[in-house]
Amino acid sequence: MKKLLVACFIAVVGLAFVAPAFAFEAEFGGYWRTRAFSYNNFTGEDQTESYDYNAVDTRTRLYFTAKINDNLKFVNKFEFDADWGDTGYGDIGADGKVFEIKNTYADFCVGPVNAKVGTQSACLSRGFLFCDDFTGAVVSFNGGNFTLPFIWIRPYEGGNGMDADDADVDYLAFAPSFSAGDIKVNPILLWATSDDISTWNPAIQGTGIDYSFNGVNPKINDVLADAEDMNVVFLGLDVDANMGAASVWFTGLYETGSIDNAAGEDLDVSAYLAAAGVDVGLGMANIHGQIFYASGDDIEENDNELNEFWVPSQGSWYGQSYYWAEIMGYGMMDDMVSNGSCGDKISNIIAYNFGATVKPMDKLKLSADLWYATLVEKDVIGGEEDLGFEVDLAVTYELVQNLNLDIIGAYLFAGDRTTQDPTTGLQFADDANPYELGARLSLSF
Repeated sequence: MKKLLVACFIAVVGLAFVAPAFAFEAEFGGYWRTRAFSYNNFTGEDQTESYDYNAVDTRTRLYFTAKINDNLKFVNKFEFDADWGDTGYGDIGADGKVFEIKNTYADFCVGPVNAKVGTQSACLSRGFLFCDDFTGAVVSFNGGNFTLPFIWIRPYEGGNGMDADDADVDYLAFAPSFSAGDIKVNPILLWATSDDISTWNPAIQGTGIDYSFNGVNPKINDVLADAEDMNVVFLGLDVDANMGAASVWFTGLYETGSIDNAAGEDLDVSAYLAAAGVDVGLGMANIHGQIFYASGDDIEENDNELNEFWVPSQGSWYGQSYYWAEIMGYGMMDDMVSNGSCGDKISNIIAYNFGATVKPMDKLKLSADLWYATLVEKDVIGGEEDLGFEVDLAVTYELVQNLNLDIIGAYLFAGDRTTQDPTTGLQFADDANPYELGARLSLSF
């Protein structure tokens, strides 16, 4: 009898550990890519070769979702990055310790209300406003042809202690979406707020050669050095419409608010952004185009207004992100941008694009894009505005099912701002046109 009781106890304990495995459905997915790239003359000259870069790297992303029931999921996404030959796991022996948690959040529904709580991703206004991973919460009411999402993003935590909460930074947004037939309208209101941003120190793009981020606007430097209150509000609208073989889109954003510092120097913010695009299908080909404009600020005008479209962020790699041209706007290779360009932080720029894509067979796609961009306002006293004319070419071929090879070539006929030394405002003596070559092997499942 005793042996039977022991056996039953072991069986019950075993079932207790095994039972959760039957309580949820596991969903797996992932993405992998290896790319080789060569960046040349991105500083606008060929003397220093400061940002010439030739490398091969690999990125792996693994996705695991535990679907506990029809109303509850636990979502996780992980990432591993390595440059071939580095000490992460790209060198001899490998055994990497590079492990990144991209997302981990609970996704659950209570009636028509969906909530996502934890570290997740979001894209607002196509990335002109925000497109990144973040920690926070999104609560949405789903009403069929409309959704009403409330979004809380916590970019920075001030910690504990006296008045430490003053340093908290929050983005609070309401971004309803309405659909009617082939038209979708998505207005947005976002409030970026903090009682003391001096420890967070948001950045704004401006002067300087930096392959990842082009400096800091001098007008805002003094205010940010001892900043206190930040209250910046964005009002925007996205419109998407399908009209048979053609689709069009529009995004508009208006920015207002202020940043105050301890000395009582208030910087009033008033800026705007507008963008539009079109895509027309022509059987095995399509043509597409877009234009975007983001207001700039006259740095020679000594006032307390910031008219440069600016999204508060911790630095160059975070928050706002809209990819465009290969050299001037990160493109497919997404590692660096040419001198003078705002990159994916769209600000103080106007850019035009026209392109075409041809698919002569199921596995082959050919693309060509032309870009022209210029600054709206000079970002260097006595400086230039013309960034240049860029040609991007791409070939995509499916080697086997779900495994694609992309070949990229890009050349920038540099304008005077690209070949300008931002520290002196003078043209480089050895000015040169930036160019890029790259190849990418990728799969997803």
